[in-house]
Amino acid sequence: MALIVIVEDNVQSARMVSKLLRNADHQVVLAEDGETGLTAVFEHMPDLVLIDLGLPDIDGQTVISLLKQHSELSAPIIAFTAWPEETAHEMAMAYGCDGVITKPIDTRAFVDQIENYLRSVQKS
Repeated sequence: MALIVIVEDNVQSARMVSKLLRNADHQVVLAEDGETGLTAVFEHMPDLVLIDLGLPDIDGQTVISLLKQHSELSAPIIAFTAWPEETAHEMAMAYGCDGVITKPIDTRAFVDQIENYLRSVQKS
């Protein structure tokens, strides 16, 4: 079981991925904007951060940059975006993300994608 912080302003999307992860026995903390997301990450020190790149208050790039400045945070940061896949991968890597999951998600594969990112950290 992992603790995952989801920073997502789309309520329906946040609820859906939260439900999928909780059904797979993961703990989830939801944050609806960048500021709340930063607070949640530093309060909970999660095993993984799933972050939308288009947030209403602080853009995803800034949030990711602030997270990357803290060496005590070892969680992978995964971009979660509706951008076209090629653009999403380019931007996520430019922002310093450890991976990307594009929306709409494949609900059958989503949990496996998250667990693959969690396993990759455990191997490091």
